[in-house]
Amino acid sequence: MSQIRPVALCVFRNQDRILVFEGYEKARDETFYRPLGGGIEFGEKAEETVRRELKEEIDVDVADLKYLGILENIYIFNEKPYHEVVLIYDGALVNAGMYAQTVITGKEANGDDIRAMWKSLDEFGEGKSILYPPGLLEMLAGT
Repeated sequence: MSQIRPVALCVFRNQDRILVFEGYEKARDETFYRPLGGGIEFGEKAEETVRRELKEEIDVDVADLKYLGILENIYIFNEKPYHEVVLIYDGALVNAGMYAQTVITGKEANGDDIRAMWKSLDEFGEGKSILYPPGLLEMLAGT
């Protein structure tokens, strides 16, 4: 069944870098990056989603959430179509030590490993590393 999935993601900034997880799309042999967060559950506010997902995925608490905007993401992943409406937040990690870690590991709800890292915004763009959802880089350039 085709459905639009509501998603909330949080951008954590560390100077000119943001915290992203590294993903891989087999069909296109493509490595990509995306901020952490996930699907909004029925009855849950988007801010609550960010807090829950970050606690579940990498066991961190989030503070100072600020809504940045909304992006739409229509894509194919492993040969299946998806459509997301993505609410983007800016936030801070309560544990300041996380900003000094090069790689932060955790687990997805399905048991898959998460490997998050700090990447400079300069590493993304035309002909460079891929940042999803589309439009996020432009959104961050304007904030």
